[in-house]
Amino acid sequence: MSKNPIVPTIPLDENGAHHGHLRLPWSRDDSAWGSVMIPITVIKNGDGPTALLTGANHGDEYEGPVALQELAATLKPEAVTGRVIIVPYFNYPAFRAGTRTSPIDRGNLNRLFPGKPAGTVTEKIADYFASELVPHADIVLDFHSGGKTLDFLPFAAAHILDDAMQQHACVAAMEAFNAPYSMTMREIDNVGMYDTIVEEKGKVFVTTELGGGGTATAKSIAIARKGLRNVLIYAGILAGELEKGPSVELDMTHDDAFVFASDDGMIEPCADLGDMLEAGDCLAKIWRVDCTGEPALEYRAKRGGLLTARHFPGLVKAGDCLAVIADVKS
Repeated sequence: MSKNPIVPTIPLDENGAHHGHLRLPWSRDDSAWGSVMIPITVIKNGDGPTALLTGANHGDEYEGPVALQELAATLKPEAVTGRVIIVPYFNYPAFRAGTRTSPIDRGNLNRLFPGKPAGTVTEKIADYFASELVPHADIVLDFHSGGKTLDFLPFAAAHILDDAMQQHACVAAMEAFNAPYSMTMREIDNVGMYDTIVEEKGKVFVTTELGGGGTATAKSIAIARKGLRNVLIYAGILAGELEKGPSVELDMTHDDAFVFASDDGMIEPCADLGDMLEAGDCLAKIWRVDCTGEPALEYRAKRGGLLTARHFPGLVKAGDCLAVIADVKS
């Protein structure tokens, strides 16, 4: 069996604060013996749980990287019981390019797990985390937002799982994160996702969607920072009290929560994020861009609920997700 070529430049299991890289050999035209250098920080103090914290699983999502960079720069070993592994830029090549997928191999990291130790650059990154880091973690927090093509209400999420006890633990961690919205959900396609491989290994897993549009805001970064600290307190790694505020409980487990475009064109939104909708309400219109004088095509909600996500750019292609509607739990 092939061995993953990624090598950490710092110790992963020694007390103290260690800042370095995961070095992935990458031979290319401009560097025959070159490497992809993925920044990593490990902060450890004695025995205790391990938290694995990642951002930029997709390279155009920024709340996680900002919050994790700050944590890596400020967290002191004496404040920790156990170990914190911080990787602000999970798919580092994609992050440097500001793209969802890697410019090296077009790999979508969050669709390539469990990866391959002898595969593409992105597959090697996936394999290293799945085989070397996740097995040693007790709790995993993976930050996401909508990137350049989606915009979300800010929520933390836990998945519906076959193991009721594991699901309960994930939901409790999600509630500890305490985003303005707390989502229980099923993915529309969980094959190859980091979420799936982490949950299959029996770990407590929390993910987020904290905004979108290929940027971050002061408000969305503040949500990430607070939630990050809360999760570490919940895990018993940091001391202190959870910072709690109101959080609206949402459910997104129905296939008809998603509305997809069947046409290319220009979007006219008919509802905004956070609007409550009834089944049949107009979500958006799509105008043809190759002619004038034609009426817009209307897209309507298949179910009532809260408009939780929307397509972000003004132009849309057939097959793009236009909107997501979640149920508000009573």
